[in-house]
This record gives sequence, C-alpha cells and structure tokens, in this order.
Amino acid sequence: MLGRERSGVGVRVASLERTLVDVLHRPNLSGGWEEIWRSLESVEFFNFDRVVEYVLLLGNATTAAKVGFFLEQHRDGLMVEECHLRPLRERRPRQPHYLDRNGRKPGCLMADWNLVVPNDVLERSWGKVL
Repeated sequence: MLGRERSGVGVRVASLERTLVDVLHRPNLSGGWEEIWRSLESVEFFNFDRVVEYVLLLGNATTAAKVGFFLEQHRDGLMVEECHLRPLRERRPRQPHYLDRNGRKPGCLMADWNLVVPNDVLERSWGKVL
C-alpha cells in the first residue's frame, strides 16, 4: 500500500498491481464480473513482476488461476510475457475451481488454469445490446 495525503489527512492507496490481484481474489467485494473486467481493461500498464509477487505472497491457487486467466486473455493488449504466466500456471489448482465460487454459473473449463469460467465472462455478454 502506498501512502498519500488528501486535505492534510494520510490515506493508504493500493497500487494498480495489488488492485488487480485483490479484485480477482475477492470478486464479491468488487462489484461483479462486468465491473471487474471493464475496470481492469481500462488500465494500460501493469508491472507484472509485482503482480506475480503479490499472487505468490497470497499463496492461493484459485487466485493464481484467476489472475493468470485474466492476463492470458489480455496478453496482446497488455504485452504479457510467458515468464509472468508460468509461475501462475505452476500454482493453479490441481482440480477445477470456479471463477465465481458463489454463483457456480454454467461455464467452460479453461484446462490451462483448472478454472471454470462463466459463459457471460467468456463472451463478455454484458456488452451486448438486447
């Protein structure tokens, strides 16, 4: 966490890297998948060494898979390199876990990450006009 001052009061602010990991680690506190995806997609640059370092510090296999999946999905736009995906992939769950633990919505198994991803996240169905 970074320290900042606002109107003479000290405020703790999370880095973009920590925010990326935290919202994927605890999506129930982050406004839902559409909000998470849209917010993270608005960021142009992350320090992936810091992202991986924080994921490893948490020691949570499902979080490693979620972060790895997100980064892989945005590999080209964010210029994510394999050297950053590899340590996350090595720490993925041994058995399939749900991206959305609470809803357990129907989805597809992303075998590289042992992660069941809801169809609305894969298809970004929130962006479709009905």
